Amino acid sequence: MWLFFVNNYHFDFYRTSGYNSPMSTPARIVVFDTTLRDGEQAPGFSMDVPAKLAVARALDTLGVDILEAGFPIASPADAEAVRQIAGEIKRPVIAALARTRRQDIEEAARSLEPAERSRIHTFLATSDLHLQAKLRMTREECLASAIDAVKLARQFTDDVEFSAEDATRSDREFLCRVIESVIRAGCTTVNLPDTVGYATPDEHRDFFAEIIARVPNADKAIFSAHCHNDLGLAVANSLAAIQGGVRQVECSVNGIGERAGNASLEELVMALRVRSDRLPYDTGINSPALFAASQLLSEVTSEPVQANKAIVGRNSFAHEAGIHQDGVLKDVRTYEIMRPEDVGQSVSSRLVLGRHSGRHAVQSRCEALGFTLSHEEVDQIYRAVISLGEHRKAIADNDLRRIVERVRTPATANGGAPMPQPEAVGYGHGV
Repeated sequence: MWLFFVNNYHFDFYRTSGYNSPMSTPARIVVFDTTLRDGEQAPGFSMDVPAKLAVARALDTLGVDILEAGFPIASPADAEAVRQIAGEIKRPVIAALARTRRQDIEEAARSLEPAERSRIHTFLATSDLHLQAKLRMTREECLASAIDAVKLARQFTDDVEFSAEDATRSDREFLCRVIESVIRAGCTTVNLPDTVGYATPDEHRDFFAEIIARVPNADKAIFSAHCHNDLGLAVANSLAAIQGGVRQVECSVNGIGERAGNASLEELVMALRVRSDRLPYDTGINSPALFAASQLLSEVTSEPVQANKAIVGRNSFAHEAGIHQDGVLKDVRTYEIMRPEDVGQSVSSRLVLGRHSGRHAVQSRCEALGFTLSHEEVDQIYRAVISLGEHRKAIADNDLRRIVERVRTPATANGGAPMPQPEAVGYGHGV
């Protein structure tokens, strides 16, 4: 009796079109990368000018739409990094951050002068908590400052973004007043950050849907989400925001950023690509460049990527358990929902030999190394791999070669007769 693969999730990355069939013509999502600004502000992730330039080149290759290069007023080095990136990187829009202060905006404008396309990103908190506890500012002073900042920024560029810091904890009526006013003043992108990562996906979708519906001139600007990961929901909240009407998402490579980080660029992009049947949106990201960008960032910051990090972690396409290895060797779709090469990862690192591995994986690796083995040899090599795996986290190719060599030249005793081998039993972990 034949069994046929029924695809209830419309999933098949063997399609010529790639992954799932989209529900409709996908809407384009603008990717605003903040690796070099919010990401670089995180403890341990600061970069000098050459490092920032190297990462900026990788982000250009990756295909980000907006590259936020830094916060020029923060330091001379930050201003210089923005200037050099603006002078060299020509494809994406180069953005610089500025508070709603004249000095900040003018410094951002000076740093962005070499850019072919520039954006001034100005921000001010709108929640009562921030206004009272941090800024000592009234709502009316906040509103006036936001309007003045946008008008000043428009004197230097026609691409101005305003961020209402702590937007998700702001009074909705006041927030809508601020948004309507800054759009009228010339703001072209409105960013509403979940600054402390407090939102949940359902309320974040509803939050944006409500704001966009309530602001009379909402159609005159692009709405943007900037989600932090304090509860581990940054990517989920970003996807929900898209469903609520957002068309720009702010994110970072490896999800780096303040505290628990920002929405991970690679996770966001691949979620949209793999689940286009449920999320009819797309980006301009060159996904095979994701892993290289991740590795470069890790190298220049000396901050490793966690092994089980989705998309770019070393274990994201690796299998050690025998049942999983057997499934992957027969059909990779049994345990993988995307191709490693689609994100720049190597296929060769897919099967990891260790104490959890099965015979099928051991035999497959031996054959890949050029060995043709008898059934008895496979049994002996498998047992040796399991035994060595009790003392090592992984068995490398050279380890496997030595095991094969020992099995093929067994120790002798009793006048040269080969020592008896125990009977081969079982397949380990179900395979």
